[in-house]
Amino acid sequence: MSGKASVDGPVHGLFVYGTLRFPEILEILLGRVPRLTPAAVPGWRVRALPGVDYPGLVADPGGTAEGMLIAGLTEDERRVLDEFEGDLYEPAVLPLADGSGRARAYLWRGPAEPYDWDLADFAEHRLAAFAERCRAWRAGDPWPESI
Repeated sequence: MSGKASVDGPVHGLFVYGTLRFPEILEILLGRVPRLTPAAVPGWRVRALPGVDYPGLVADPGGTAEGMLIAGLTEDERRVLDEFEGDLYEPAVLPLADGSGRARAYLWRGPAEPYDWDLADFAEHRLAAFAERCRAWRAGDPWPESI
């Protein structure tokens, strides 16, 4: 079902499409880098968000969101990622594009820009500063309002 949570098939892990695709960020947040494999979900798009460096997953019946599938998260690691994503993201289960089952994902609930998030631009120009903010957050500092 494009744009809606699926109810069929096994849940294979966590589909990540933005900053959590980067091993550096996972290492900071989880203390390790779980196994990552390429994945996609149909009916969704990775959109830029107003005033921040990270993206949101928004419904788009004609779109396919590219990302990575994280396997083998512990319950404690899932809690850390749930807290990191915060209230503007809604956990859901989505079908994988390859038909192999489903994955958990964080859906964006706020306003989004009318254009896609630029993964390469983030990696080149914003990843290092974002990683430092993640390190500070993990150490107990509040997350900045705008990053």
